[in-house]
Parts: sequence; C-alpha cells; structure tokens
Amino acid sequence: MLINVYIMVSSLTNKGELLMETLEQRTELFHKERELEFKQAKRHITFPLRGDKKYYYAFQCAQFEKNLEEFGFDCYATSKAVKKEGLFFNKYSITLGHYHGHDLKRFNSKEEMLGFVIGYNEAVSNFKYYGLLEEK
Repeated sequence: MLINVYIMVSSLTNKGELLMETLEQRTELFHKERELEFKQAKRHITFPLRGDKKYYYAFQCAQFEKNLEEFGFDCYATSKAVKKEGLFFNKYSITLGHYHGHDLKRFNSKEEMLGFVIGYNEAVSNFKYYGLLEEK
C-alpha cells in the first residue's frame, strides 16, 4: 500500500508558492516518459518486443543506430547513409533504409541479432573508454 508522500519540487507556481506533488503523480509521470522513450526507440524494430527486457532491447537498438551514425558499418552503410536512411531491425536481419534494404548482417534468430547489437554497443563503449576510438 502506498502512502501519500509529498515531494518538494524546486519549481514555483506563478504565485510564488512551492509546487507539491505526490509520489504517485511523480511515478506516473516517470512511467509515461519512459513509455514515450520506448516508443521512439522501437520505431524501426519490426518484430514484437515482450517481457521485462523489452525496454532494454529497444534502447540497445537505438544506441546501435547512434553508433552506426557516428562510425558507419561497411562501405555501403556509411555514417552518412545511416543518418539519411536509418536502420530497420527485423527478426532475422538488420537492414538499411527499409525492410527489404541492404542487409548489414543476417541472423538465425532475433535473440542472436539482439546479442550482436548488445555486444557491438559494449565494444564501442569499451573502445571509447580506453581511448582506442575517438568520437567524431
């Protein structure tokens, strides 16, 4: 059972009074913001994401796209091409531009594809951390 707990917020109303919100209101706002972020991250994922890791996978795919926008992937999926056309994450492939676009890589399952995306993001993160990869 949640008790109505009041949290002081640093903003003031136009009358100079402090704005008070309940914990439930803040929690509801937080969940709405995360759901909007999830929908934005999932815009190019063409298969359903379910379960408690759906947010994690959607954000990893969005991060993968940002990494490719920064560094490119191959001679066809350059940084410029990824920025212009975007990526699509299909059940068995990652494609450039649209569902039937240039395959960056093909996979046997969506779990294999998501594992590749997460591993790629970790590698880029580690290279940046150790100074082996310069941000553009």
